Amino acid sequence: MIRSLKVALLLLALGAVGPAAGAQAPLVFQSDFGTRDGAVAAMKGVAISVDPRLRILDLSHEIAPFDIWEAAYRLRQVTPYWPRGTVFVSIVDPGVGTDRLGVVARTRLGHLIVTPDNGTLSLIASEIDEVRAIDVARQRLPGSERSHTFHGRDVFAYLGARLASGQVQFEDVGPSRARRIVRLEVAEPVRDGAVLRGMVAMIDRPYGNLWTNIPSRMIDSAEVVIGDTLIVRVTNGGRTVFSGRVPFVESFGHVPLRAPVAYLNSLLDLAIALNQGSFAEQYRVSAGPAWSVSVERATRRTGSR
Repeated sequence: MIRSLKVALLLLALGAVGPAAGAQAPLVFQSDFGTRDGAVAAMKGVAISVDPRLRILDLSHEIAPFDIWEAAYRLRQVTPYWPRGTVFVSIVDPGVGTDRLGVVARTRLGHLIVTPDNGTLSLIASEIDEVRAIDVARQRLPGSERSHTFHGRDVFAYLGARLASGQVQFEDVGPSRARRIVRLEVAEPVRDGAVLRGMVAMIDRPYGNLWTNIPSRMIDSAEVVIGDTLIVRVTNGGRTVFSGRVPFVESFGHVPLRAPVAYLNSLLDLAIALNQGSFAEQYRVSAGPAWSVSVERATRRTGSR
């Protein structure tokens, strides 16, 4: 009797007792719904109804309406910092109710991303291990068959909750698509001699900083170091909206108030800002492949080699 009790306690500690013990994964929602109406609450209600023990969290519900690019960027920004097994449900879905596919992508880090296949996965494409098309006939909220405009609730939240709770496995979602996804246009960063070229990948709200897709390794390859001055140009469709000399420093407080500054952001990509001001507002800059950035070293700090 005592031995059996000890074995049971050991199995419980190891998470081996009961089919759902330790099975719940974090369930993280992203959408362009905002929180003024009941859309987000409805999705969470569906998830809780699937399994009341689920840990439900929010990435953001303030994605600009219909902005698939921003949804893609936020996934790229956030997913590496979540534990293996986390299920993301990302819903920016201007094509809802059409023949666009719903998919679940599995990443090499072990995340699952439930989303319409409309470009949302573009910026993490290199991290995707496999994609499965959602068999909507089997993987939707019972009784929702006549609803065609809220797949966020009826398909994606429902399936995401079932995946996070362990009720459905990735292999049961629907047919495999290997790694095929719809991809948005992406202007990849390149080095052109001494000039580094990339794009404004995202506006860092609410501050208005420009986050580029020029990575720190490319900065290093150009032998740019802290204290250098950069020549920065921002263009849109060939039209220059900013051109100037900008110090490359560690953080904002190393330049005067409202002065431009170049630094590495939290993703270790090059960023351009105004110290306690909005670069995006002052120069009317937005984000996406049409917004180009070029940088080159103008001068080194005194005494550097």
